[in-house]
Amino acid sequence: MCLIAWSWQPGTAQPLLLLANRDEFYARPSQAMHWWNGGQVLAGRDLAGGGTWLGVSRSGRVAALTNYRDPANFRADAPSRGALVANFLQGTLSAANYVESILPTVGRYNGFNLLVFDGTQLLGLESRHARMLELAAGIGAVSNADFLSPWPKLEKLRTGLAQAVEGTPPDQDHALWDLLCDAEAAPDELLPQTGIPLERERALSTAFIATPDYGTRASTLLKIYADGISVEERRFEAAGRLAGTSRFKL
Repeated sequence: MCLIAWSWQPGTAQPLLLLANRDEFYARPSQAMHWWNGGQVLAGRDLAGGGTWLGVSRSGRVAALTNYRDPANFRADAPSRGALVANFLQGTLSAANYVESILPTVGRYNGFNLLVFDGTQLLGLESRHARMLELAAGIGAVSNADFLSPWPKLEKLRTGLAQAVEGTPPDQDHALWDLLCDAEAAPDELLPQTGIPLERERALSTAFIATPDYGTRASTLLKIYADGISVEERRFEAAGRLAGTSRFKL
């Protein structure tokens, strides 16, 4: 998962709205969002690592993860970060207790950002700093750097999300999907420097990525209401071709 944005409005009829793009190599095998064994967790499955990038439980627990882009320090033998999402969704610890429980272990993994919601509290975890963040109400976003980093696509996404939440369905949903499908690259002078070639940095500066070998594999729109949950996932193949759509009501 490489892009997550949210509108966190505790105490309202829709406390959490989350939209996300999972970017991955097309060759990496995965399953579409589905009910896992036991019927309590709804998530995709990374068939290479066994975990997931984003999911929700019937009890309203939500977790999602992005990788921290740091090619110089990448370790091929590090454990799968997707297990951190799966373990939260399948567990019962509060968001704060869960983050505290894994903080001592974050150095075992390649860099990541974790977002967890337990129905009451929305928290972030930055593995690079071994730091828990209590996220304030309002609009937020994270990609492949620290939470709320001013990357061009995050700034654009936050602005667009703030405008979209003022709308009403179905216009709101159309606006949200348009944000996730945005394929406009940032100007070179605004690109971050993350240790990859300029051409690659440019290709990855879009919200929706479509390169020959790597791109947006799934886009997800998740809404937590006071009385239910709705999820829609759109899946993509190489070159950004739509491969399928799934909708769920909990």
